[in-house]
Amino acid sequence: MPFGDQPFPTAAPCSGLVGSDESPCSRDEGGRLAGYVYIDTTTRDIGGYVSRAQQAVERGVSLPAGYTLQWTGQYEFQVRARQRLMLLLPLVFSAIFILLYMTFRSVSEACIVMLSVVYAMTGGVILQRVLGYNFSVAVWVGYIALYGVAVQTGVVMVVYLHEALDKRLRSGEALTERDLLEATVSGSVLRLRPKLMTVSVVMAALLPILWSTGVGSDVMKPIAAPIVGGMVTSAIHVLVVTPVIFFIMKRRALRKGALRPSAMTSPV
Repeated sequence: MPFGDQPFPTAAPCSGLVGSDESPCSRDEGGRLAGYVYIDTTTRDIGGYVSRAQQAVERGVSLPAGYTLQWTGQYEFQVRARQRLMLLLPLVFSAIFILLYMTFRSVSEACIVMLSVVYAMTGGVILQRVLGYNFSVAVWVGYIALYGVAVQTGVVMVVYLHEALDKRLRSGEALTERDLLEATVSGSVLRLRPKLMTVSVVMAALLPILWSTGVGSDVMKPIAAPIVGGMVTSAIHVLVVTPVIFFIMKRRALRKGALRPSAMTSPV
């Protein structure tokens, strides 16, 4: 019975004899007789494979009265882990937003940093696609780690930009758009070497994992792939996109006459 792009696998034979070397195909669970069909597949998308199998079984198999069908094994573990992630992801993003607000003391800047960092994750999506990894728990863990690193480096960049701008604002001289641009360039240049060092260290640590073939590599590779790919676009984002967004925000405030020193830095 074919389904999707793979045929329905044949169940492994079992003797049904309790004393045999092979595992019996029938067991007694909770007072009910249970039969097991073991499926071994080479696809990495276990969730999609089981979904296609469920659809094929529903179309071609009619269960008699009193019979139930349950899918278990690695698929069940994946479903449980996905449910935990659905709970943990909002908590992680909420914690990041609170920390950003405590740093910038501005809801708008915290939201912009969180939303703009999504661009930094495009490199992870591209490398994940190139390597052929489907979305799984391990891949999502990699994206969470990448998001944290990208937000952290973005925050440091904004701190440098604020310090360069606040220094000019506290000088007492009238600030022009050209002065704002020079302050933005000055602050971003100071962040160039630390960001490149961060990217180099992270990639040097994770690239060997992508080439590994030993025990545990099947779990570590999906985690490392989004981080390695995302660090490249994260560098572009922090060094180019973040200063541009900062300049646009502050230029708008300057034209409205509302440009003030930030609350995150103290007067020197």
